[in-house]
Amino acid sequence: MGGAVLVTGGTGTLGRIVVRRAAAEGGEVRLLSRRAAPAAAPQGVRWCTADLVSGEGLDAAMEGVSVVVHCASDPRRPASDLTAVRQLIEAARRVGGVHLVYISIVGVDRLPFGYYRVKRQVEELIEGSGLPWTVLRTTQFHDLPAQVFRALAKLPLVMPVPSGISVQPLAAEEVADRLVALAGGEPAGRVADMGGPRVIPGAEMARGYLRAVGKRRLLLPVPVFGASARGFRQGLHLSPERAVGSGTWEQYLAALKP
Repeated sequence: MGGAVLVTGGTGTLGRIVVRRAAAEGGEVRLLSRRAAPAAAPQGVRWCTADLVSGEGLDAAMEGVSVVVHCASDPRRPASDLTAVRQLIEAARRVGGVHLVYISIVGVDRLPFGYYRVKRQVEELIEGSGLPWTVLRTTQFHDLPAQVFRALAKLPLVMPVPSGISVQPLAAEEVADRLVALAGGEPAGRVADMGGPRVIPGAEMARGYLRAVGKRRLLLPVPVFGASARGFRQGLHLSPERAVGSGTWEQYLAALKP
């Protein structure tokens, strides 16, 4: 790669795995976070404290960087993703020759869902930046439906499940491996999507989750309405033709603690 690899969102679900995998490949790896380094910071990794929205600390973090793996995102405040990528692009231009690798989501160009629209806008900013770039879209990581089911299972007796929606869950570790490989290669533009090994109806996933955590709930199908819900029912967030992942939902559940 020549220079350092900087991972934004390096403490998140995906980012922390990317940091670990990239560090195992050798070379200098930097973890970008808004927070100061904790006492138990990852070994062999340079912790860089910077704010992608304000830009504070970003130039120092980018000095000597040849590749940025951009994993940082805030679904609660999606508009901040646009500000963040603009700051990142400008900082990369000041360094020069930086390869920007971005993780996106299958369906961002098809679903009228607010967060997905922002992810597509981020893609467009990267594509038009003049920087060398690579964009990988994937289906949802196992952690996302698990978080949803965890929240829904807090209700007594019943567990509501959106009706008619399936998911193609994918292991975050496999995505991290792919991102590290892309970061070590030449800029490739939009690469082939990654999907989990199987498209699974939501109710089936929910039943598996309940068994794994030792809870009994009556599943309550709940109809969801609107253009976004219709798109999810149509499977616009799925990529069955790119079912390249091998880590299954069942394997993920087996590792959960009741």
